[in-house]
Amino acid sequence: MYLTNEKKAEIFAKHGKSAQDTGSAEGQIALFTFRINHLSEHLKANRHDFATERSLVKLVGKRKSLLDYLKKKEISRYRAIIAELGIRK
Repeated sequence: MYLTNEKKAEIFAKHGKSAQDTGSAEGQIALFTFRINHLSEHLKANRHDFATERSLVKLVGKRKSLLDYLKKKEISRYRAIIAELGIRK
C-alpha cells in the first residue's frame, strides 16, 4: 500500500500544525498532492484505467477547492503552500 498511516502522519506533521491535525487546509492539500502524484504515475503505465483517471480528476477538483478557500481566507498561507509543494497556479 502506497499510503500508510505513518506516511499520512508524516505529511500532516510537515504541512499541518501537528501529526494529529488532519483538518488543516495545508495538510489536506499536501495529502491530495501526494495522492495526485501517485495516481499520475500509475496512469502513465496504465493508460486505459478509466476508474483511476476519474478519481484523479475528482482529487484535483477537491484540491482546487481547498486552494481557492485558502486563497480567499489567508493569501500568505496560500502562497506558502503553493511554493512548498511546487504547485503551479
